[in-house]
Amino acid sequence: MDLPFIAATLTRRGLLTPGRPIRVVSQLNALRRWGWSLAGELRQAAARDPGRVAVVDERGATMTYQELLERSERLARSLRSHLGVQAGDRVGVLCRNHHGLIEAIVAAMLLGADAVLVNTGLSAAQLGTVAEEQGLRVLVHDGEFTERVLGLPGEVHRVDERRHEELIAAAVPGEQLQPPERDGRTIVLTSGTTGAPKGARRPTPHGFGPLVSIIDRIPLHTRNTTMIAAPIFHTWGYAALQVSFALRATVVLHRRFDPAATLTALVAQRCDAMFAVPVMLQRLMEVEPPQPRPPLKVVAVSGSALPGNLAIAFMDRYGDVLYNLYGSTEVSWASIAGPRELRAAPTTAGRPPHGTRLAILDENGRPVRDGEVGRIFVGNEMLFEGYTSGAGRERRDGLLDTGDLGRLDADGLLFVDGRADDMIVSGGENVFPSEVEDLIARLPQVREVAVIGVPDPDYGQRLAAFLALRPGETLDPEAVREYVRRYLARFSVPRDVVFVKYLPRNATGKVLSRELRRYFD
Repeated sequence: MDLPFIAATLTRRGLLTPGRPIRVVSQLNALRRWGWSLAGELRQAAARDPGRVAVVDERGATMTYQELLERSERLARSLRSHLGVQAGDRVGVLCRNHHGLIEAIVAAMLLGADAVLVNTGLSAAQLGTVAEEQGLRVLVHDGEFTERVLGLPGEVHRVDERRHEELIAAAVPGEQLQPPERDGRTIVLTSGTTGAPKGARRPTPHGFGPLVSIIDRIPLHTRNTTMIAAPIFHTWGYAALQVSFALRATVVLHRRFDPAATLTALVAQRCDAMFAVPVMLQRLMEVEPPQPRPPLKVVAVSGSALPGNLAIAFMDRYGDVLYNLYGSTEVSWASIAGPRELRAAPTTAGRPPHGTRLAILDENGRPVRDGEVGRIFVGNEMLFEGYTSGAGRERRDGLLDTGDLGRLDADGLLFVDGRADDMIVSGGENVFPSEVEDLIARLPQVREVAVIGVPDPDYGQRLAAFLALRPGETLDPEAVREYVRRYLARFSVPRDVVFVKYLPRNATGKVLSRELRRYFD
């Protein structure tokens, strides 16, 4: 990425504003010595703005950047002296969004250990598999998960919230931490909607490039007040934390997402930015908007497709502040859609940001024509380093396979048609469930919808639609089929229309298709 572009973007977002010389030098020295990991970003923020509030949570905890750094350092020293954590070890973090999660991640990285971000929705059996496959030495967890972690191997040290505070209090005073021999990595677990999650090794940024790619297209500024509603154990929530620390933002956290409480906090804390997943926007739209409205300038979403006309409805209520990032744990980001693009095409994933390459390829690795569906490949500075199992993903000419199918229109806008393994072949025709989902989601009676492929003895596969309706609404299955038949080809009409109270979702808001398929077992 070219230096003039980096400098111009950093200037626009307030990162090159003058400051007290001693603090600026200390800030740059922190980055030089500790790098661009979350630990390095926290150190540079504490060096430049030590008294600025770093974290506010719903339980009343308010910490400055200096306080957060000091607590993280004390925890790191105790993990090393009391539990024997060293560079190269792995520390699992099973926490909801609060300051303790941040302290655990940073403490691991300060020692050169890898932080394994554990999905809070995993079962006890899945946690045991994760602990074994990732070789956890320590698991830091919230008290609510105590029963779930009782069956972990005895060699895994379990640190609940009480023990967390004890370790901070027991830290050896005056002991200085030095940059570790190796950088601690972040290991993100894939969401596991189809089975056991896999660990994906995330790279450490090597400069301003990744940050600039995002904030060039999403207008976040230094010292924003940012609500991170997306779970931080997920790639998107973790990215939000990295960006927030880089910008020395005040981060507002709630352990659980509640739409009414979120709106109250957005107003009370005067948040000008929020990171969320699309299902959270759906829930916010079901709550009466507060007066006055939150002073939001940016609402950035990722993690799944924006259904129906959600983008338009949300912006009609809260202003043209919505930004949709398409990416994955493996490729980080691929494209970003801003308000103008979402107004014109509410389901678009936008365009690649600066420094990102994107290609739509056929099965032989050749580019397809505009409008044709193919496999989405992406290249940028933050492609993952592979799964902890040693497996990887297909690469072509420096681009990584996302596992998704999509197309580019004549204006260069990307549209994602869904996972390659979600596409079904029904009677010889290729059918994309996401297209049918998007159409049904536009019905005013529908609160949420999922469309999946199920086995069919005559056609190989057929579509089944699962609908959760808004309170007091009714729909007839044949009316749904007729509605789809009016707009799409006959092979896109769902044979089965099933009404459910709610769709099963994992902790990041993704629909659990395997749970829906049980209706047809």
